[in-house]
This record gives sequence, C-alpha cells and structure tokens, in this order.
Amino acid sequence: MDRIVVNGGRRLKGRVQISGSKNATLPIMAAAILAKGRVRLDNVPNIRDIKSMVAVLRTLGANVVNGGRGTVTISTRRINKPEAHYELVKTMRASILVLGPLLATQGVARVSLPGGCAIGTRPIDIHLKGLEALGADIRIEEGYVIAEAERLKGGNYKMPFASVGATENIMMAASLADGTTILENCAKEPEITDLANFINEIGGEVNGAGTERIEIVGKDKLYGASYSIMPDRIEAGTFLVAGALTRGDVTVGPMRAEWLQSFLDKLSEAGVNFEINDENETIRVFPPYEFKPVTVKTDVFPFFPTDLQAQLMTLSAITEGESTYHETIFENRFMHVAELCRLGADIKIDGSIARVKGVKELSGAEVMASDLRASAALVLAGLIAKGRTVVRRVYHIDRGYERFEEKLAKLGANIIRDRDAANSPKK
Repeated sequence: MDRIVVNGGRRLKGRVQISGSKNATLPIMAAAILAKGRVRLDNVPNIRDIKSMVAVLRTLGANVVNGGRGTVTISTRRINKPEAHYELVKTMRASILVLGPLLATQGVARVSLPGGCAIGTRPIDIHLKGLEALGADIRIEEGYVIAEAERLKGGNYKMPFASVGATENIMMAASLADGTTILENCAKEPEITDLANFINEIGGEVNGAGTERIEIVGKDKLYGASYSIMPDRIEAGTFLVAGALTRGDVTVGPMRAEWLQSFLDKLSEAGVNFEINDENETIRVFPPYEFKPVTVKTDVFPFFPTDLQAQLMTLSAITEGESTYHETIFENRFMHVAELCRLGADIKIDGSIARVKGVKELSGAEVMASDLRASAALVLAGLIAKGRTVVRRVYHIDRGYERFEEKLAKLGANIIRDRDAANSPKK
C-alpha cells in the first residue's frame, strides 16, 4: 500500500494541466451502452474510478480499449450479461449508473446496490422511482436491484431532491424510451450538461440540461460518435487552494470560471487574489495574500460544492479568526477533521457544522485518509505544515486525481509517493 510524504514550507509556482472530469466521464462511459456503434472518448482521466468502470463494462460484455493519452474506445454491441455484480460495484458508487442504460437497451438489468466512499448513505430511491415513472418494474433481491421493462415509455417525474446520479440515470434511460420524458427539479451541475451533450452527439435529443427542467425525446436507436470530456472543476479548485495555501502563484487550466463561481466567490471572501482569463480558459491565484475567515454552506450547483469543502477548510485552519462550515449534502463529510487536528488544527464539530479557529501554523504528523476529498485536503495541509507529513491510504486519492503528487512536485512541492512498509502485507 502506498503513502504520500510531504515536507512542508515551499511556495508553489507554475501551471497545472487539469485532467478530464471524473464526475463527467463515469456517466458518459455508462451512456456508451446506449449506442449501437463505437464510442471514442477523449480527455479521459487515468484514475482508479475509471478503471473500475472499465471493469464493469467489460463484465457486461462490452469491448473497451484504452488507447493511451486519455483516449478510451467502447463498443457495446456484444453486451449479453446485463448484471453488475457486487465485487465490482462495491468499490465505486457510480456503477449504479449502468442501471438505466442496461434497462433501456436490454430490457432487464441486475445491478448490485452500490458502495464507494464512506461519507454518507446516499440512497438510490430517487433513481428507482424515476425509472418506475418510465414504466419499469423494479424489485430488490439479495442486495441487487432488478429492473425489467419490455420498452420504457416517456413519462413525467419530479425529483424530491436534485440528485446528480438520479438525473443522469433517468436521463440516459429516457433517451431510448417511447415518447417524451419531462424531468423536474433536476440537478444542474456542469457534468449533467456534459452528459446531455454526449447523448445528443450520439443521436439523442436532450433539452434543458443545466436547468431544473429537462426534456428528453426518446429515440429508437442511438449511434457511435467521438466526444471529448470536460475538464475537472474539482481538481482545478483543489490546485487553486494549494497555490493559495502556500502563498504561491499557480495557474490552472483549461477551466471555465462559471463552473467554479461559488467557490471563487469564497476564495475572494477568504482574501485570495485571483484572475480569470476567459480566452485561454485559465484561473490564476497569486500574492499578496491576507487570509480572512469565511462562512461556507455546501449545497447543490450552483452553490458551494461539497467536494471542495475539505480543501478550503485547510486554508481556514491557518486563518486568524473563526470560520464556519455547514455541510448539507453528506452526513459524514467531516471525516478529515480529526486528521487535520492531528496536524495542529483547532476544529470543533457540532452536528452538520464545523467551527474552525485559525492557528499560526500546522505541524507535520502521520495521518490517515478516509475518502477521496479528505485525502486531498490532508496532502494540502502537509504542504504548509512544519516538518514532515505522512498521508496513508492514498488509494483514495487515486480514485479521483490523476498524478496528484507529480503535479504538485512540478509546482515545487517537496512531495513523494513511496511504499508504506507499516501497512504492506507481510511476506
């Protein structure tokens, strides 16, 4: 098992090439099931979750070829096993996204109830009720969702909560339904729009993505195509925090500022200077810095993203005064707090609220990553901690960040990845 070792105290400087979006790639790979033909995806990040989705698609019978340099080609003509079993799905919650496409193309799907990060329960009831609104017969047996429909029919469904995954799953299924589907109270994340653009590229008709109301006109058949994945806004935000934390000068791109507007508003409130270059699609943070406390409330897009809460909290940890973080999306999203406190942070949790009293400096220590974004926050904290910080269980980072420590090292960080002898299997 690997670990990441950081010796803090270096200012970061330079440009980071942002990889393709994890949260856009996974549903688009699932949507490739809808196409009767070859799908070529470009700008695919080389991360653990993508490898897991490749394994899921291959188990279903798809032919998936990794061409290198961010290119993946998928052919689903030979899918003949519409089942995603537990051993694969347990490692990645996004596997549930094959449910809608399998049901639409095969008439039946058997998908294990999902696993993933231990940050909350994240029930899939909304997915299932939305598919039932399209005429699916759904039951749960022995830990599996079993869905059947001779052919889905367009319908109307208003989601009780703007769920990203449910919006994606229902939208994909409706693309091959008989008739028109109206979804209301939809998630509005940029990744939803990217998925809709892909479905339209393969011959679908999705209108209104990025708004609360999406209309999907079902088609008899969808086709192969080439498509380039949007850049990862969460990775971009993470590196902007890294630059600000170290009082450095860091530019990220490609990235459209409107995808990060609520986050950038909080950066500004926190005393971070930044400039946006719309023409080159870059965002730069730069000195001087005068950090200020902030009040953050996570919520669905376009509000502050829960996936950047832990990273920004590392900056608040060294900001004079008290910052408040209110987490409204996941009940266990503060799992990084105890480990930040091991580094010297002063953070108290009261239910869904974390109060952060800034300290003058953090001190290096050994810490344990608990989930994807928590692990990134701990590495960021190590960049400014006095001395040596060791982050264990960094396989969480590999789920969502491509060459994370390499990109930080190119900016000037003193950071390495090595084998964690203390947690390696005994021979």
